[in-house]
Amino acid sequence: MRQRPLTWFFTLAFLLSWAAWTPYVLSRNGVGIWDFTFPAVGGTSQLLGVLPGAYLGPITSALLVTGLTEGREGLRTWARRMSKWRVNWRWYVGVIVSVPAVLVLASTVLGARGPALPSAVLLTAYLPGLVFQLVTTGLAEEPGWREFAMPRLQRRFGPVRATLIVGPIWGLWHMPLYLTDWGGDAVTWNIPVEFIATTIAFSFVMTWVFNATGESLPLAMLLHCGVNNFYSMGWGDMFPWLSNSYTTHAFLAASAIAAVIILLTTRGRLGQPPSDRPLHPLPPLPEQPSLAARPPRL
Repeated sequence: MRQRPLTWFFTLAFLLSWAAWTPYVLSRNGVGIWDFTFPAVGGTSQLLGVLPGAYLGPITSALLVTGLTEGREGLRTWARRMSKWRVNWRWYVGVIVSVPAVLVLASTVLGARGPALPSAVLLTAYLPGLVFQLVTTGLAEEPGWREFAMPRLQRRFGPVRATLIVGPIWGLWHMPLYLTDWGGDAVTWNIPVEFIATTIAFSFVMTWVFNATGESLPLAMLLHCGVNNFYSMGWGDMFPWLSNSYTTHAFLAASAIAAVIILLTTRGRLGQPPSDRPLHPLPPLPEQPSLAARPPRL
């Protein structure tokens, strides 16, 4: 495990989550093999069907691998890194404001119609909903994907290749949930494919924010959960005439454009400090023959 901590982390994240999601997939909330329905809490079965597997996946796997390979000191360091919330306040404001603004703009362009004004109920519940997302989705996933995996991958492969590794893995981890209520009705093959493409594109934005804020996990969690919170609470209220498929279309379009802009403006560095970039030493120059050994030129 000490030799391959990332392999162990990704393997455990998939095995633990997928094993915990199996009852939900088999239940009447999924393929219907098991004659049981997960009860709804807060209007959804996902809290009891999805959340346990999410908590058993990335964060638990990172905890286990860190503890077994680095001991108590490694766990303390990991915990300190996870609580790195002291970042310039402009980052917090920027993430909280830009996520819904960009998604509203993308949905408006794709839907060819502007949004409805958000209701007073939405405005009142939006920030509490964001906090709830942080302690559920954000805490379950990002200590693994971003805090554990990204620094290790970036040291070895650099930010672009590391992002291209984490992005599709992050998307594939969700795949069993498309067999359940989580995935919605009438799921066709292109929907999970589009989702994976979105997680790859959005991972470039996540990597940039993570690196540019000095690897602040709370900011990465806020960015991730800002998207989830807007779609779960605000999007249907503001775009009731659009089908749910537009959520992924808008998210993919916004993420892809943002990823291209970030890649171009950072020249592929994605906010990574120079000291953290992998070293690629130049190969030695071939030995040159001495002047005495060279034949005379005519």
